[in-house]
Amino acid sequence: MPRPRLTGLGGGLFACTSMVLVAGICWLLFDSSLFVYGLLFLPVAAATALWVRPADLITAPIGVPIAFAAGVWPISGGSGGFGGQLMGLVSALSLHAGWLYAGTLVAALIAVVRKAVLIGRRRLPRRVA
Repeated sequence: MPRPRLTGLGGGLFACTSMVLVAGICWLLFDSSLFVYGLLFLPVAAATALWVRPADLITAPIGVPIAFAAGVWPISGGSGGFGGQLMGLVSALSLHAGWLYAGTLVAALIAVVRKAVLIGRRRLPRRVA
């Protein structure tokens, strides 16, 4: 697995770009299935939390829900003008909040575990060879 080190902004941009691409794939192949979109959100959330720099670990659980909302907009199914699109987005976010919470939890758990490992490594006594 590649080990890129994304900044906080880079992690957010990666997540947003990935989720917009996932939304396009869901629109083309799965008839705008929000179930498939939510299912594919989980690995994007995990990858974002794994690839962000250690100094920016806190940004992963913050940027991932924003990416979910940015990607769900094209497939939310709103009709009409701006009001219809907004209602479709709000409906999609409320009806599929479970996926949103699950992906955010995945990102937060990975960030917490990575931070704990970093703190544990820092506290180990160094052996002089």
